[in-house]
Amino acid sequence: MVRHALMREPTYFILAALLDGPLHGYAIIKRAEDLSGGRVRLAAGTLYAALERLTADAMVRVADEETVNGRARRYYILTETGSVALREAASRMAEAARVVTGHAGPEPLASPA
Repeated sequence: MVRHALMREPTYFILAALLDGPLHGYAIIKRAEDLSGGRVRLAAGTLYAALERLTADAMVRVADEETVNGRARRYYILTETGSVALREAASRMAEAARVVTGHAGPEPLASPA
């Protein structure tokens, strides 16, 4: 198992948005928002800074580029490194959740008779 730094929620949902295949920036923003139940709302600047970092870390790569209305539109895809990091983060979160959901809690206090 490869150890990556703890992943912040926006990064987790950016990577998760790419699980089903390549997406362009705006589609990543919408998919991350949908997957997070509206908790993660990425501004374009935030997304592109994250994509630059994730590209430098080899977690995503540009899969394709096209020109739409005179502007370059890049499609990003999850790499194997990104997939491993995402699954590790999901596993850590599931383990952490089991600590709480699997805890029965204290014994109820006996009520005075």
